[in-house]
Amino acid sequence: MSHELRKAGTSLPATLRFYRRLSAAAGPLTPILLKRRLKQGKEDPARINERRGIARQPRPGGPLVWIHGASVGEVLAAAALIERLRALGMGILVTSGTVTSAAVAAKRFPPDIIHQYIPYDSPRFVERFLDHWQPGLALFIESDLWPNLILAGARRHIPIVLINGRMSRRSFPRWRRASRTIAALLSRFDICLVQSEIDAERFTTLGARNVVITGNLKLDVQAPPADEAKLERLLFVTRGRPVVVAASTHPGEEEMLLTAHRTLANHFPSLLTVIVPRHPDRGEAIARMVVASGAQGTRRSLEQLPTARTDIYIADTIGELGLFYRLAPIVFMGGSLVPHGGQNPIEAVKLNASIVHGPHVFNFPDVYYALDRAGGAWRVDDGDALTKQFGYLLNDSAARDAAAAAAAQVVERLGGALDRTLTALEPYLLQLQFERRAADA
Repeated sequence: MSHELRKAGTSLPATLRFYRRLSAAAGPLTPILLKRRLKQGKEDPARINERRGIARQPRPGGPLVWIHGASVGEVLAAAALIERLRALGMGILVTSGTVTSAAVAAKRFPPDIIHQYIPYDSPRFVERFLDHWQPGLALFIESDLWPNLILAGARRHIPIVLINGRMSRRSFPRWRRASRTIAALLSRFDICLVQSEIDAERFTTLGARNVVITGNLKLDVQAPPADEAKLERLLFVTRGRPVVVAASTHPGEEEMLLTAHRTLANHFPSLLTVIVPRHPDRGEAIARMVVASGAQGTRRSLEQLPTARTDIYIADTIGELGLFYRLAPIVFMGGSLVPHGGQNPIEAVKLNASIVHGPHVFNFPDVYYALDRAGGAWRVDDGDALTKQFGYLLNDSAARDAAAAAAAQVVERLGGALDRTLTALEPYLLQLQFERRAADA
């Protein structure tokens, strides 16, 4: 299928035509939805108009690359790519859909990287968004596909590329049942850059016509930063204590961690367990849980540091995992003892952590399989196994060091997705640079 025909897409399946009519009709209901989400803390009241496609700042001059990711993980996966595109002189617009991801973007990116909330997928909001920003290239990360955004971008002949594409074993059969719908969307992409052979097979089966395996960008992320002064204070107040970190935990996991701490404290009386909830607004609920367990807890969001009496340090803040990965040699990756799919272990690996995880790691199956097989991570299936593994690692520094070294080798071997992604994007970037030179002439 030619580029122009792929972009034109004169006929849409009935499902997409219905979706367009329904999303347009739902536009007037947006204030009700926004009011509800504001009460739930899911929207930023100062930036609420961005959800209607109303920009809060002007478009910068020159070529603009628009990068969209659903939430924190996707935005961080693109961090190194964003830095490289910025070095090439590209203006960068990053969109995402969560308050947490916006906060992380503000912390991790320089001021000239523009962040906006993705507009709700109503035709009027989408057109307003595209009218203002006029991107020269659109990059969608992994699988957050909004039909009206994709269709409107294709009608405007904006090159649309899927990067770090992933199609989970859960999503694939659902999309196969809506094969004409997903094919109509994927056919609007100029190219789909995917993580693995399995992803390539799935995207091709669903109708993507130009699929290239580039690997997983999350393997090329840099170690997360840490404020040196804050790190020194934490190291000072925890000196001499064994420390374990539970990163990005989800409901159901904190109970197991508290049980593990209570058991291990009999053998390691000064043990400090740091719990970093995936959603920081759960800090208060976790604190109540700690009190109910009879342990002593301290919350970072209240600007408290752990004291000698602190058993559980609740790190309910945003963008500080780099601190805690540097604080502890043992890290449990959350979202894996409950069926959430697991969190990305790469940042912890790059800061020399020994990784412990549960059985539910379907968000990163290839990474965890490689780590486990090489002895760079340990799988535990329940709270009892978690307690035993923590105890083993707390007792054996040589085992911790060997695991960290094995994990680092795995990550190095599996890396390279950033360079392969940039190579695939090169024709589009050269076109943007040509257009900039022509405009300046």
